[in-house]
Amino acid sequence: MSFLNEMLPETAEAFGQLRNSIFKDSFLDIKTKELIAVASSVLMRCQYCVDVHSQRAVAAGATKEEIAEAISVAMFVAAGSQIGWTNIYGENVYDKIFEKDKDEEECCCCCED
Repeated sequence: MSFLNEMLPETAEAFGQLRNSIFKDSFLDIKTKELIAVASSVLMRCQYCVDVHSQRAVAAGATKEEIAEAISVAMFVAAGSQIGWTNIYGENVYDKIFEKDKDEEECCCCCED
């Protein structure tokens, strides 16, 4: 964050304070928070974040198996999001598409010869 430290020191300081206010033992212990951070980092596709939070999780007592399981949870959420996004306004997009195709025997656009 040296760029932010140099260009926007107040913002960099606020970010550090945010981190410090979150990554401490509270309702969740630090290990659990770091495992959540690992899973979140996977979803955000931030390799640097995965590396940093995995190291911090290990330092907080996480095992390789716990990190792998946190990553598998992120994978599940990512996979499920690809299914769920097709349900727009309570109706499945694919049902609408195939219903439209069923009702229209000919193309109604300018692609006809």
